[in-house]
Amino acid sequence: MCGRFTLEPTTTFYERFEITNRIDDLVPRYNIAPGQDVPVVIHTSPNRLMRMRWGLIPHWAKEANVGYKMINARAETLTERPAYRGLLRSQRCIVPASGFYEWQDTGKTGKQPYYIHADASEYLPFAGLYDTWVNPDGNEVYSFTIITTQPTVNLQAIHNRMPVILEPAAEAVWLDPDVTNAQELTPLLHPYTIRPLEFYPVSKAVNRAGFDAPLLIQKMQA
Repeated sequence: MCGRFTLEPTTTFYERFEITNRIDDLVPRYNIAPGQDVPVVIHTSPNRLMRMRWGLIPHWAKEANVGYKMINARAETLTERPAYRGLLRSQRCIVPASGFYEWQDTGKTGKQPYYIHADASEYLPFAGLYDTWVNPDGNEVYSFTIITTQPTVNLQAIHNRMPVILEPAAEAVWLDPDVTNAQELTPLLHPYTIRPLEFYPVSKAVNRAGFDAPLLIQKMQA
């Protein structure tokens, strides 16, 4: 699964994702957690950056709390789940990230968080799906889920799932509204093969969803 991630936008962020609009208060975040608002890329001819809540709230949901159960969607069963099948055809997004956290079960000492990241100044484009829900006040709430897949070989010892990180050639296809066939889309959702991702243990302070600071991505000293 993917339960926390980071985003450190650089001066090339908007250019990298071919985004035309701007978000004034886009700042580095080191502990993005479910239920929080996150910048997400969608294609509205051209690409646009929108804030969405992490944790998918289907348009037919009776309450918002269902989103906490839908922070991730398994790539292998997207076409089988009613909540995701329709979104796969027309409501796909990219969730820009600099890295993400996974927890390794170490037995007696509990779960140890690891930070997994790209090279400096690079981004990990997570594949996502989004939906629009209308709350009791009549306001639209945009929310999303991150698609997960099998881990790469070097990450198998840490966790049995990881986010789908789209390859460069797949990004445009994933956002293309003219592509609606699941048979063209699901092959894009495979483990990351571009290069091995770096990872190392970090402080358990990341377990606190309300705590956000650069020290969270610092490597623990042996």
